[in-house]
Amino acid sequence: MSTINIAIDGPAGAGKSTIAKTVSAEMGYIYVDTGALYRAVALYITENNIPDSDIGESLRHADISLKFIDGVQRVYSGDRDVSELIRTPEISMAASRTSAIPAVREYLFGLQQKIARENNVIMDGRDIGTVVLPNADVKIYLTASPEERADRRYRELAEKGDCPPYEDILKDIIQRDYQDMHRETAPLKQAEDAVLVDSTNLTLEQVVKKITEIIREKI
Repeated sequence: MSTINIAIDGPAGAGKSTIAKTVSAEMGYIYVDTGALYRAVALYITENNIPDSDIGESLRHADISLKFIDGVQRVYSGDRDVSELIRTPEISMAASRTSAIPAVREYLFGLQQKIARENNVIMDGRDIGTVVLPNADVKIYLTASPEERADRRYRELAEKGDCPPYEDILKDIIQRDYQDMHRETAPLKQAEDAVLVDSTNLTLEQVVKKITEIIREKI
């Protein structure tokens, strides 16, 4: 029996993870946060001070994995749960840089495809519909204006009490967009057969409803 694969791509801060997680729970699919995998690799590289020239060899000894505990995805590096450690701004920027390194993409490529072959999945990232799952049943390109994405991030960090100025967050998002869209390997772009969803003026509930409708129509 073949599995159903849904790809959701888009820039940083567009709400991909939140949306994909909500839609997958509603449809009974497994949610795969590929950004978390790249962040975990970036954490591994950063903590071990691995130079770019040694990344390919070093990753042979890495053990990055996703575990689903009580239906919640957790990210592990070896036996250590790094789900919270990978969410800092520093690791976010490091992940944007290291994700362009072919050895990093090669390391995670096989893992992502294996999960998709074995499960009905909703997978989000930067190059899912273009590279990782080019034959996905449904492809969504989820975006929002840089200002809206910065505002969402600002409010999220303000609730945690650790908030840099809005201008710094906006600058980081614009820089991240440029890095993701201009990297040599698998740059961020909308797949030709992806449906564009702009969430700038939509609530979370509206975006979930819209994407769920698109998926149900196509499958």
